[in-house]
Amino acid sequence: MTIPDLWRIALTVPENLVAFFADAVGDHAVSVSTFEVEEGVSWLVEAISHGEPDRAWLTARIAVLAEAMGIAEPEMVIEPVPQLDWLTRSYKSFPPIRAGRCFIYGSHHEGGVPPSSVGLLVDAATAFGSGEHATTYGCLVALDRLSRRFPVRRALDMGCGSGILALAIAKLWHVPVVASDIDAESVRVTRLNARRNQVSSLVRAVGGNGYKVDAVRRGRPYDLIASNILARPLARMAPDLRRALRPGGYVVLSGLLDRHENWVLAAHRSQGLRLVGRIPVGEWRTLVLRG
Repeated sequence: MTIPDLWRIALTVPENLVAFFADAVGDHAVSVSTFEVEEGVSWLVEAISHGEPDRAWLTARIAVLAEAMGIAEPEMVIEPVPQLDWLTRSYKSFPPIRAGRCFIYGSHHEGGVPPSSVGLLVDAATAFGSGEHATTYGCLVALDRLSRRFPVRRALDMGCGSGILALAIAKLWHVPVVASDIDAESVRVTRLNARRNQVSSLVRAVGGNGYKVDAVRRGRPYDLIASNILARPLARMAPDLRRALRPGGYVVLSGLLDRHENWVLAAHRSQGLRLVGRIPVGEWRTLVLRG
């Protein structure tokens, strides 16, 4: 399913007014994501709509809301976005995909990596994760946003699949990443992809059961943990994740449906983490939390 004529609506607003402005642009959108820009100060509200929104109506609505809230009218961006086809294209011939600055492509791609992009060479394989699935896309967008303002010295990709998130972290931050998975084939594929992307010196792929793996334990505490698995193991491993994360560190979680969001959030909030970003893609959710 190729989604036609997608448009992006974006504005930055005070933290305490995020919900009001998200609702205001939500009437024009098929999805609305929110993301912390400056801790305790401002958040980015970003909406995706089918077709070009009514600029005049939307501008007027934002202006009225800003006046009612006693703030200056926030600058709003309304622009077309590239069409994506990550939901149903064949893995064997998937086209290059953009997710933030990440440019995911297969070995069949004859063009180069666009300037200012981070190239991730990932072919279809037996391990999950080529960038086409909504959860992988959401994680890559979240990582790109974090990389622009948050320094990382050590990172963990828990449940690495093909290793695509570990590759992205290694290339965005140029730091060591532990990539762990309970599936031996995922470990093999991650190592292969790390070699093909010339980040073998940064990505260490290991097998075993979650946070109990020796290499995972020795790498603690992590500045960044990414985990794109499923809602139930995400919730179950929340205490282990918190122990592995350094204070103030960031977490990117996905693999959960919209109906599981509150459950997964509650498990992590009980460990002292707070939500700082949410990226919906269809019925899937990517959550960004901070310790």
